[in-house]
Amino acid sequence: MKLQQIPRKIVGRLLYLAFRLFGWDLLSQARINYRSDLREIGTRYGGWVVPANLLDGDSICYCVGCGEDISFDIGLIDQFACDVYGFDPTPRAIKYVKEVAGKNAKYHFLEIGLWDREDTLKFYAPKNPKQVSYSLLNLQKTKHYIEIQVRRLQRIMEELGHEKIDLLKMDIEGAEYKVIESIIEDKIDIKVLCVEYDECAHPLDGDYKQRIRTSVNSLLENGYSLVCSQSRGNYTFVKDA
Repeated sequence: MKLQQIPRKIVGRLLYLAFRLFGWDLLSQARINYRSDLREIGTRYGGWVVPANLLDGDSICYCVGCGEDISFDIGLIDQFACDVYGFDPTPRAIKYVKEVAGKNAKYHFLEIGLWDREDTLKFYAPKNPKQVSYSLLNLQKTKHYIEIQVRRLQRIMEELGHEKIDLLKMDIEGAEYKVIESIIEDKIDIKVLCVEYDECAHPLDGDYKQRIRTSVNSLLENGYSLVCSQSRGNYTFVKDA
């Protein structure tokens, strides 16, 4: 069988496995620096892989984008007894978080979104009404939206009295590009950075892979190492000591 006759999905899977075998991420084309302390926390849907040795009871963790699964957020509290700050401005997420974690003294919830400036912007609804995640970039190209307050990360940290963050998780439906740029501009001290590049599931156009590579490279060029990547677009970075 000729190469061009092999189904594209099979070719893609073989390339993915080949890159992984040699310690590289296919999409970003970045080297993966594996660690022995990596631990997956949370459900299959909402979970993330983090370096356990870098977190403890004194850690400050920001989890931005809660939706209707905060198993990762609660898992951080359960495993490390640390304080977690959750952020999500969308109505169903607000209701869910208050029901699940409203009485948890270690969980602090803010009804705001993350962006690169202070503003009130349109968050566009998902196509499937059963889904909960709204998008500033309108990744799913829908018409219905709500208007939401957004903030720059540096300003939020100043108001909360935090000079650094031990872990920042972002699942923010395309807004991650702008926020990462603001983190680099402000030289924010973040030890562990977990990013979901949502264009893996809902690309705006054919250039989405290059946007992701550019964003990942900007982190690598500013002192981060990629320690884990998952096929659903989840990346875990660690700031080099």
